[in-house]
Amino acid sequence: MRIYILLALLIISKGTLAKTIQIEFTENDSYSIEVAYIDVGDTIEWLPKNKGHNVEFLAGPDMDALPNNSKINEFHSIFFKTPGVYLYGCTPHLNMGMLGLIVVDNDFHNLEKVNKVELSYVANSVVDRLIKIAKSD
Repeated sequence: MRIYILLALLIISKGTLAKTIQIEFTENDSYSIEVAYIDVGDTIEWLPKNKGHNVEFLAGPDMDALPNNSKINEFHSIFFKTPGVYLYGCTPHLNMGMLGLIVVDNDFHNLEKVNKVELSYVANSVVDRLIKIAKSD
């Protein structure tokens, strides 16, 4: 009986440690948090505080498990189950560099795939900057 209670407490405590990070679409065609560090089990919510933006994932450890692009000007939320690096951007503003990076469990195993995403020169320079930030923290 004690083992069941202990397991239940561990499961409950793990669930209460999960966090939610909110990222806003800004008026400067950027995300309010460019590099987010989270753990497996955490959630990110994108808030449409500025019109004309959405969320489209360009790279991640398991692209098939990610939802389709969010709709323009709509709230979007994702619960992260898989460690790794996720690159996302705003569909209409990708090539202008409206991009963000999510690092789950400080795991960089798929960083090479992130680096291989084909984008404009401007967007590629933003990706390079975001990766430098992510690896330096």
